[in-house]
Amino acid sequence: MRRTIFNIVVVFIALLSLNACSNYSGVPSSYHQLLDEAFQKAGKNSSELEKALSSAPADQKEAMAFLIAYMPERDLNELTAAFLIENVAVAYQAREKFEWSKNIPDSVFFNDVLPYVSMNERRDNWRKDFFDRFTKYVSSCKDIRSAIDSVNKNIRDELLVDYNTKREKPDQSPYESMEQNMASCSGLSILLTDAFRAVGIPSRIAGTPNWHDKRGNHNWNEVWIDGEWYFTEYYPSGLNKSWFLADAGKADAKNMEHAIFATSFKPADYHFPMVWDLELKYVPGENVTARYIRLFKEQEAEKEIAATHTLIKVMMFREQACSFQGDDRVEVNVDVFSGKDQVGGGRTAGPKQDMNDVLEFKLKRNKEYAFNYVGDGGQFKSIKLKLGDEPTTVKLYFK
Repeated sequence: MRRTIFNIVVVFIALLSLNACSNYSGVPSSYHQLLDEAFQKAGKNSSELEKALSSAPADQKEAMAFLIAYMPERDLNELTAAFLIENVAVAYQAREKFEWSKNIPDSVFFNDVLPYVSMNERRDNWRKDFFDRFTKYVSSCKDIRSAIDSVNKNIRDELLVDYNTKREKPDQSPYESMEQNMASCSGLSILLTDAFRAVGIPSRIAGTPNWHDKRGNHNWNEVWIDGEWYFTEYYPSGLNKSWFLADAGKADAKNMEHAIFATSFKPADYHFPMVWDLELKYVPGENVTARYIRLFKEQEAEKEIAATHTLIKVMMFREQACSFQGDDRVEVNVDVFSGKDQVGGGRTAGPKQDMNDVLEFKLKRNKEYAFNYVGDGGQFKSIKLKLGDEPTTVKLYFK
């Protein structure tokens, strides 16, 4: 009798397991337990999440599973199937439309394009609206860098939101900021990350709870380009360029108050500190302090070089009678010597490369240099030049 009951229980459990697996058809097994736990936490709202997962097209199943598996418990209890289905569908619409988004690894796309939220802001259904608003600015862009630049330059005039300390709260959602036409640095960062994500650009928010000199917090944006993260802001000054880099370079990675963090949707080693409510710890965060310290040191080193060196551009043309157009350029290795010491070397741009793609060197001022290369027919050529203080373009000739 006991064995019979035991067998029935085993069969029942097996059937439950089989049924759970069938509900996860098309979803990688690594998500199954996470989804089980998410549905349990969702309680009465689990039916909405299950509907979202079952309704997702086959090529979007894993994306939907990712969102459900890692979303905060507040979202498990509140988000509707319609909200999630539209968010994922439009994210994939952007991925299909823009070349730069097609080439993004799934791991980056899921964590830094797909999410509908950055921090603890109100959950607005912004994605389709922002896709429509910002597609017109990036539709002619050829690569992700130009798309980032275009969104950055146009977001203020498109959304009509400015920094203002009179905003209602620091953690405003996109539409809360747009309704007031004002936001904090955090609110502006939320707007910009959502705009980037809407057109398939991986983005996240970075910031510090308190600068090294204890004068307060600041948040900004990061964008992902070919495996590297770069920082920018709502009011752009260029990638990895901003007033705050000198402060970021003095951050302390071991001190949670003075470190720099970046948001994540999936679990990370830290939580992203939100100074308006430090009790909220459900936003994962990465400690990215070391990268900002490195960038600051590189910037300082460049300043030191700029004080003693000048920029030299080297272009190689077929012959002196050339028109100096792109088709007249030749690819040749050029070595730079100061006396007997080689101080640089590189290859000039050829006819198929962009005219702005030029071989460059930073050389000490007020010194003589020799530019050595092998010309037409294997003839060794050496052009000597005494540099002054101003940037110089050196034109060399293959024949």
